Amino acid sequence: MGDIGQFLPMILIFVVAYFFMIRPQMKRQKDEKKFSAELKRGDRVITKSGLHGKVVDLNDKDFSCVLETMGGKLKFDRSAISMEMSNKLNAPEKK
Repeated sequence: MGDIGQFLPMILIFVVAYFFMIRPQMKRQKDEKKFSAELKRGDRVITKSGLHGKVVDLNDKDFSCVLETMGGKLKFDRSAISMEMSNKLNAPEKK
């Protein structure tokens, strides 16, 4: 029992790190992947760099999309679109 007692703090640290750091990050990655896969034409989105636009075209071969902005059309990788900011943009306003 003494040998296990020495490793118990290390095991507890790993378990805490898993549930508070690793698991939420894995869930977030899964949600972002699902979001980018569900993009469709006409969606209003914001890129991670802050560019606002509307999805005009989606390309499944290179996993890119074309956004229409006020300045013209730009091609982006779907991973450059921010899930959180786009959801806030499309959320109904509360009064």
